[in-house]
Amino acid sequence: MNRREFLKALGGLSTVILGSSFVEGCARREPALESPTHTTAPHTTEPFPSPSPIATDTLQVNGERSVTRVAFVKTDDRSTGVLQAIDLLENNPMQGKKLFLKPNFNSADPAPGSTHIDTLKTLIQKLQAMGSDRITIGDRSGMGNTREVMKRKDIFRLADELGCETVVFDELENDDWEKMQVEGSHWSRGFAVARPVLEADGVVQTCCLKTHRYGGHFTMSLKNSVGLVAKTVPGEGHDYMQELHSSADQRLMIAEINAAYQPDLIVLDGVEAFVTGGPDTGKQVASHLILAGTDRVAMDAIGVAVLRYFGTTSAVEQGSIFQQEQIARAVELNLGMADPENIELITSDPESEAYAAEIWELLFAA
Repeated sequence: MNRREFLKALGGLSTVILGSSFVEGCARREPALESPTHTTAPHTTEPFPSPSPIATDTLQVNGERSVTRVAFVKTDDRSTGVLQAIDLLENNPMQGKKLFLKPNFNSADPAPGSTHIDTLKTLIQKLQAMGSDRITIGDRSGMGNTREVMKRKDIFRLADELGCETVVFDELENDDWEKMQVEGSHWSRGFAVARPVLEADGVVQTCCLKTHRYGGHFTMSLKNSVGLVAKTVPGEGHDYMQELHSSADQRLMIAEINAAYQPDLIVLDGVEAFVTGGPDTGKQVASHLILAGTDRVAMDAIGVAVLRYFGTTSAVEQGSIFQQEQIARAVELNLGMADPENIELITSDPESEAYAAEIWELLFAA
Protein backbone atom coordinates (compact mmCIF):
# COMPACT_ATOMS: atom_id res chain seq x y z
CA MET A 1 0.00 0.00 0.00
CA ASN A 2 1.48 3.37 -0.97
CA ARG A 3 1.12 6.50 1.15
CA ARG A 4 -1.85 7.80 -0.80
CA GLU A 5 -3.70 4.51 -0.33
CA PHE A 6 -2.73 4.50 3.33
CA LEU A 7 -4.11 7.99 3.81
CA LYS A 8 -7.38 7.14 2.13
CA ALA A 9 -7.76 4.04 4.26
CA LEU A 10 -6.91 5.93 7.42
CA GLY A 11 -9.19 8.82 6.49
CA GLY A 12 -12.11 6.47 6.05
CA LEU A 13 -11.51 4.98 9.50
CA SER A 14 -10.62 8.17 11.35
CA THR A 15 -14.03 8.78 12.92
CA VAL A 16 -14.18 5.25 14.33
CA ILE A 17 -10.57 5.05 15.45
CA LEU A 18 -10.30 8.48 17.02
CA GLY A 19 -13.68 8.80 18.63
CA SER A 20 -13.05 6.60 21.67
CA SER A 21 -9.49 7.43 22.65
CA PHE A 22 -8.86 10.96 21.45
CA VAL A 23 -9.72 12.98 24.54
CA GLU A 24 -7.62 10.87 26.89
CA GLY A 25 -4.69 10.78 24.50
CA CYS A 26 -4.80 14.52 23.90
CA ALA A 27 -4.99 15.82 27.45
CA ARG A 28 -2.91 19.00 27.51
CA ARG A 29 0.42 18.77 29.26
CA GLU A 30 2.40 21.87 30.08
CA PRO A 31 5.82 22.07 28.43
CA ALA A 32 8.64 21.57 30.89
CA LEU A 33 10.13 25.05 30.74
CA GLU A 34 11.53 26.71 33.81
CA SER A 35 9.68 29.85 34.78
CA PRO A 36 11.54 32.64 32.97
CA THR A 37 13.34 35.12 35.16
CA HIS A 38 12.99 38.81 34.32
CA THR A 39 16.27 40.61 33.86
CA THR A 40 17.01 44.23 33.10
CA ALA A 41 19.89 43.52 30.74
CA PRO A 42 19.24 41.22 27.80
CA HIS A 43 22.88 40.13 27.52
CA THR A 44 22.82 38.72 31.05
CA THR A 45 19.77 36.53 30.47
CA GLU A 46 20.36 32.96 31.59
CA PRO A 47 19.30 30.32 29.07
CA PHE A 48 16.39 28.12 29.96
CA PRO A 49 16.45 24.46 28.96
CA SER A 50 15.04 23.32 25.66
CA PRO A 51 11.48 22.05 26.09
CA SER A 52 10.73 18.44 26.81
CA PRO A 53 9.35 16.39 23.90
CA ILE A 54 6.35 18.21 22.56
CA ALA A 55 2.95 17.89 24.24
CA THR A 56 0.54 18.18 21.32
CA ASP A 57 -2.56 16.31 20.20
CA THR A 58 -0.97 12.86 19.83
CA LEU A 59 -2.20 9.29 19.67
CA GLN A 60 -0.52 5.90 19.79
CA VAL A 61 -1.20 3.90 16.62
CA ASN A 62 -1.25 0.13 17.23
CA GLY A 63 0.81 0.81 20.35
CA GLU A 64 3.87 1.53 18.21
CA ARG A 65 4.22 5.21 17.41
CA SER A 66 2.80 8.60 18.26
CA VAL A 67 1.14 10.78 15.67
CA THR A 68 0.04 14.39 15.74
CA ARG A 69 -3.28 15.21 14.16
CA VAL A 70 -3.85 18.07 11.76
CA ALA A 71 -7.38 18.78 10.58
CA PHE A 72 -7.40 19.36 6.81
CA VAL A 73 -10.45 21.05 5.27
CA LYS A 74 -10.71 21.94 1.60
CA THR A 75 -12.93 25.01 1.43
CA ASP A 76 -13.41 28.50 0.07
CA ASP A 77 -15.56 29.49 3.05
CA ARG A 78 -13.36 30.63 5.91
CA SER A 79 -16.03 30.57 8.59
CA THR A 80 -17.27 27.10 7.72
CA GLY A 81 -13.72 25.82 7.33
CA VAL A 82 -12.56 27.12 10.71
CA LEU A 83 -15.49 25.48 12.49
CA GLN A 84 -15.07 22.18 10.67
CA ALA A 85 -11.32 22.05 11.28
CA ILE A 86 -11.59 22.70 15.01
CA ASP A 87 -14.40 20.18 15.38
CA LEU A 88 -12.32 17.53 13.60
CA LEU A 89 -9.73 17.72 16.39
CA GLU A 90 -12.38 16.53 18.86
CA ASN A 91 -10.65 18.27 21.73
CA ASN A 92 -11.50 21.22 23.98
CA PRO A 93 -8.58 22.61 25.98
CA MET A 94 -10.23 26.06 26.26
CA GLN A 95 -12.76 25.59 29.07
CA GLY A 96 -12.41 28.28 31.72
CA LYS A 97 -9.14 29.64 30.34
CA LYS A 98 -8.02 33.20 29.84
CA LEU A 99 -6.67 33.02 26.31
CA PHE A 100 -4.21 35.10 24.37
CA LEU A 101 -5.05 35.15 20.65
CA LYS A 102 -2.26 35.96 18.20
CA PRO A 103 -3.41 36.82 14.67
CA ASN A 104 -1.17 37.86 11.77
CA PHE A 105 -1.24 41.65 11.81
CA ASN A 106 2.22 42.19 10.34
CA SER A 107 0.51 44.67 8.02
CA ALA A 108 -3.03 45.74 7.15
CA ASP A 109 -2.92 44.15 3.70
CA PRO A 110 -5.81 41.89 2.65
CA ALA A 111 -5.51 38.16 3.28
CA PRO A 112 -3.19 36.36 2.92
CA GLY A 113 -1.18 39.51 3.70
CA SER A 114 -2.82 39.50 7.13
CA THR A 115 -5.54 37.65 9.02
CA HIS A 116 -8.97 37.83 7.39
CA ILE A 117 -11.65 39.32 9.62
CA ASP A 118 -13.99 36.37 8.95
CA THR A 119 -11.35 33.91 10.12
CA LEU A 120 -10.69 35.88 13.29
CA LYS A 121 -14.35 36.48 14.15
CA THR A 122 -15.32 32.85 13.64
CA LEU A 123 -12.34 31.66 15.68
CA ILE A 124 -13.20 33.97 18.57
CA GLN A 125 -16.83 32.90 18.57
CA LYS A 126 -15.79 29.25 18.52
CA LEU A 127 -13.38 29.73 21.43
CA GLN A 128 -16.15 31.42 23.39
CA ALA A 129 -18.52 28.57 22.59
CA MET A 130 -15.84 26.18 23.87
CA GLY A 131 -16.02 27.92 27.25
CA SER A 132 -13.03 30.26 27.27
CA ASP A 133 -13.14 32.74 30.13
CA ARG A 134 -11.61 35.76 28.41
CA ILE A 135 -9.84 36.40 25.12
CA THR A 136 -7.16 39.03 24.57
CA ILE A 137 -6.14 39.85 21.00
CA GLY A 138 -2.65 41.26 20.51
CA ASP A 139 0.25 41.61 18.12
CA ARG A 140 3.19 43.71 17.02
CA SER A 141 3.22 44.74 13.37
CA GLY A 142 6.44 44.52 11.41
CA MET A 143 5.35 46.75 8.54
CA GLY A 144 3.64 49.69 10.19
CA ASN A 145 2.31 51.06 13.44
CA THR A 146 0.44 48.27 15.19
CA ARG A 147 -2.44 50.40 16.46
CA GLU A 148 -3.00 51.83 12.99
CA VAL A 149 -2.84 48.36 11.45
CA MET A 150 -5.42 47.08 13.94
CA LYS A 151 -7.65 50.09 13.27
CA ARG A 152 -7.50 49.50 9.53
CA LYS A 153 -8.37 45.85 10.12
CA ASP A 154 -11.36 46.95 12.26
CA ILE A 155 -10.09 44.91 15.19
CA PHE A 156 -11.05 47.28 17.99
CA ARG A 157 -14.67 47.35 16.82
CA LEU A 158 -14.67 43.56 16.51
CA ALA A 159 -13.23 43.19 20.01
CA ASP A 160 -15.94 45.45 21.44
CA GLU A 161 -18.63 43.50 19.58
CA LEU A 162 -17.42 40.14 20.87
CA GLY A 163 -16.38 41.20 24.37
CA CYS A 164 -12.64 40.70 23.89
CA GLU A 165 -9.70 42.69 25.18
CA THR A 166 -6.89 44.05 23.02
CA VAL A 167 -3.24 44.81 23.57
CA VAL A 168 -0.89 46.73 21.29
CA PHE A 169 2.62 45.45 21.91
CA ASP A 170 4.21 48.66 20.58
CA GLU A 171 2.74 50.43 23.61
CA LEU A 172 3.96 48.08 26.37
CA GLU A 173 6.30 49.34 29.09
CA ASN A 174 9.69 47.92 30.06
CA ASP A 175 8.25 45.65 32.74
CA ASP A 176 5.76 44.19 30.27
CA TRP A 177 8.52 42.26 28.49
CA GLU A 178 10.22 39.05 29.59
CA LYS A 179 13.80 38.42 28.47
CA MET A 180 14.37 34.86 27.28
CA GLN A 181 17.08 32.68 25.84
CA VAL A 182 17.34 29.06 24.69
CA GLU A 183 20.21 26.61 24.81
CA GLY A 184 22.40 26.98 21.74
CA SER A 185 20.61 30.18 20.78
CA HIS A 186 21.54 32.24 17.75
CA TRP A 187 20.24 35.41 19.46
CA SER A 188 23.14 37.45 20.84
CA ARG A 189 21.16 38.70 23.86
CA GLY A 190 18.16 36.45 23.86
CA PHE A 191 14.80 37.96 22.94
CA ALA A 192 12.01 39.79 24.76
CA VAL A 193 8.51 38.24 24.78
CA ALA A 194 5.33 40.14 25.70
CA ARG A 195 4.19 39.18 29.20
CA PRO A 196 0.48 39.08 28.28
CA VAL A 197 1.31 36.00 26.21
CA LEU A 198 3.26 34.28 28.97
CA GLU A 199 0.70 35.09 31.66
CA ALA A 200 -2.31 33.76 29.74
CA ASP A 201 -3.77 30.37 30.64
CA GLY A 202 -3.53 29.37 27.00
CA VAL A 203 -2.34 30.69 23.64
CA VAL A 204 -4.17 30.41 20.34
CA GLN A 205 -2.75 31.64 17.07
CA THR A 206 -4.10 32.02 13.58
CA CYS A 207 -1.63 32.38 10.76
CA CYS A 208 -1.63 32.71 6.99
CA LEU A 209 -0.05 30.64 4.20
CA LYS A 210 2.64 32.48 2.29
CA THR A 211 6.23 32.92 1.30
CA HIS A 212 8.50 35.53 2.91
CA ARG A 213 10.81 37.54 0.69
CA TYR A 214 12.81 39.10 3.54
CA GLY A 215 14.73 36.01 4.58
CA GLY A 216 12.17 33.85 6.37
CA HIS A 217 11.47 31.90 3.14
CA PHE A 218 7.95 31.14 4.39
CA THR A 219 5.70 32.52 7.09
CA MET A 220 3.16 30.32 8.84
CA SER A 221 2.83 29.32 12.49
CA LEU A 222 6.52 29.46 13.46
CA LYS A 223 7.12 32.83 11.80
CA ASN A 224 3.85 34.21 13.18
CA SER A 225 5.45 34.01 16.64
CA VAL A 226 7.89 36.79 15.72
CA GLY A 227 5.09 39.24 16.46
CA LEU A 228 5.28 38.21 20.13
CA VAL A 229 8.82 39.61 20.40
CA ALA A 230 9.73 43.25 20.98
CA LYS A 231 11.37 45.36 18.33
CA THR A 232 12.88 47.36 21.16
CA VAL A 233 12.16 47.36 24.89
CA PRO A 234 11.50 50.85 26.32
CA GLY A 235 14.60 52.21 28.04
CA GLU A 236 16.92 49.77 26.27
CA GLY A 237 18.81 50.30 23.05
CA HIS A 238 18.92 46.86 21.46
CA ASP A 239 16.83 46.36 18.29
CA TYR A 240 15.76 42.71 18.26
CA MET A 241 14.16 42.91 14.84
CA GLN A 242 17.23 44.49 13.26
CA GLU A 243 19.29 41.65 14.71
CA LEU A 244 16.84 39.07 13.40
CA HIS A 245 16.43 40.39 9.88
CA SER A 246 20.12 41.11 9.35
CA SER A 247 21.27 37.68 10.51
CA ALA A 248 22.20 34.77 8.27
CA ASP A 249 20.65 32.66 11.05
CA GLN A 250 17.25 34.34 10.75
CA ARG A 251 15.31 31.15 10.13
CA LEU A 252 16.94 29.40 13.10
CA MET A 253 16.17 32.40 15.30
CA ILE A 254 12.53 32.33 14.21
CA ALA A 255 12.24 28.76 15.43
CA GLU A 256 13.93 29.62 18.73
CA ILE A 257 11.27 32.22 19.59
CA ASN A 258 8.75 29.40 19.63
CA ALA A 259 10.42 27.70 22.60
CA ALA A 260 8.91 30.45 24.75
CA TYR A 261 5.38 29.06 24.63
CA GLN A 262 3.18 26.13 23.62
CA PRO A 263 0.00 26.87 21.64
CA ASP A 264 -3.29 25.31 22.65
CA LEU A 265 -4.57 25.68 19.10
CA ILE A 266 -3.32 26.85 15.71
CA VAL A 267 -5.62 27.71 12.83
CA LEU A 268 -3.96 28.26 9.46
CA ASP A 269 -6.00 30.15 6.88
CA GLY A 270 -4.89 28.86 3.50
CA VAL A 271 -8.01 29.74 1.54
CA GLU A 272 -5.59 31.91 -0.42
CA ALA A 273 -1.79 31.86 -0.40
CA PHE A 274 1.20 33.81 -1.65
CA VAL A 275 3.49 31.40 -3.50
CA THR A 276 6.08 34.11 -4.18
CA GLY A 277 6.67 37.47 -2.53
CA GLY A 278 5.07 37.95 0.85
CA PRO A 279 4.51 38.70 3.61
CA ASP A 280 2.37 41.69 2.56
CA THR A 281 1.83 41.15 -1.16
CA GLY A 282 2.82 38.52 -3.67
CA LYS A 283 1.70 36.09 -6.34
CA GLN A 284 -1.62 34.85 -5.04
CA VAL A 285 -3.28 31.49 -5.62
CA ALA A 286 -6.55 30.01 -4.43
CA SER A 287 -5.30 27.21 -2.20
CA HIS A 288 -8.73 26.32 -0.73
CA LEU A 289 -7.55 25.21 2.71
CA ILE A 290 -8.07 25.57 6.44
CA LEU A 291 -5.80 23.64 8.83
CA ALA A 292 -6.10 23.22 12.59
CA GLY A 293 -3.75 21.55 15.05
CA THR A 294 -1.33 22.17 17.90
CA ASP A 295 2.02 21.12 16.41
CA ARG A 296 3.79 24.03 14.72
CA VAL A 297 6.24 21.76 12.92
CA ALA A 298 3.44 19.70 11.42
CA MET A 299 1.40 22.75 10.48
CA ASP A 300 4.31 24.45 8.73
CA ALA A 301 5.47 21.26 7.02
CA ILE A 302 2.01 20.81 5.52
CA GLY A 303 1.96 24.47 4.56
CA VAL A 304 5.29 24.17 2.76
CA ALA A 305 3.95 21.12 0.92
CA VAL A 306 0.95 23.18 -0.20
CA LEU A 307 3.22 25.95 -1.48
CA ARG A 308 5.21 23.35 -3.43
CA TYR A 309 1.98 21.91 -4.81
CA PHE A 310 1.18 25.25 -6.44
CA GLY A 311 4.78 26.07 -7.43
CA THR A 312 6.78 28.40 -5.25
CA THR A 313 10.21 29.97 -4.72
CA SER A 314 13.45 28.04 -5.17
CA ALA A 315 14.22 28.50 -1.47
CA VAL A 316 10.96 26.83 -0.45
CA GLU A 317 11.24 24.13 -3.13
CA GLN A 318 14.78 23.12 -2.14
CA GLY A 319 15.48 19.86 -0.30
CA SER A 320 13.19 17.86 1.92
CA ILE A 321 10.56 19.81 3.82
CA PHE A 322 11.96 18.76 7.18
CA GLN A 323 15.36 20.17 6.16
CA GLN A 324 13.90 23.67 5.85
CA GLU A 325 15.76 25.63 8.53
CA GLN A 326 12.76 26.90 10.48
CA ILE A 327 11.36 23.39 10.68
CA ALA A 328 14.67 21.62 11.34
CA ARG A 329 15.57 23.96 14.21
CA ALA A 330 12.09 23.63 15.71
CA VAL A 331 12.52 19.85 15.66
CA GLU A 332 15.90 20.21 17.42
CA LEU A 333 14.09 22.16 20.15
CA ASN A 334 11.46 19.41 20.51
CA LEU A 335 8.70 21.75 19.34
CA GLY A 336 7.02 19.20 17.09
CA MET A 337 7.13 15.87 15.34
CA ALA A 338 10.42 15.07 13.61
CA ASP A 339 9.06 12.80 10.89
CA PRO A 340 6.18 13.14 8.42
CA GLU A 341 5.23 9.55 9.21
CA ASN A 342 4.07 10.92 12.58
CA ILE A 343 1.60 13.37 11.05
CA GLU A 344 -2.01 12.35 10.51
CA LEU A 345 -4.20 14.46 8.23
CA ILE A 346 -7.83 14.29 9.37
CA THR A 347 -10.53 14.89 6.78
CA SER A 348 -14.31 14.54 6.75
CA ASP A 349 -15.31 14.69 3.08
CA PRO A 350 -14.09 13.22 -0.23
CA GLU A 351 -12.83 16.53 -1.64
CA SER A 352 -10.66 17.22 1.40
CA GLU A 353 -9.45 13.61 1.42
CA ALA A 354 -8.33 13.74 -2.22
CA TYR A 355 -6.55 17.09 -1.71
CA ALA A 356 -4.88 15.83 1.47
CA ALA A 357 -3.62 12.73 -0.36
CA GLU A 358 -1.77 14.90 -2.87
CA ILE A 359 -0.24 17.07 -0.15
CA TRP A 360 0.66 13.96 1.88
CA GLU A 361 2.80 12.69 -1.00
CA LEU A 362 4.72 15.98 -1.09
CA LEU A 363 5.57 15.75 2.62
CA PHE A 364 7.88 12.84 1.78
CA ALA A 365 9.45 14.23 -1.41
CA ALA A 366 13.20 14.80 -1.40
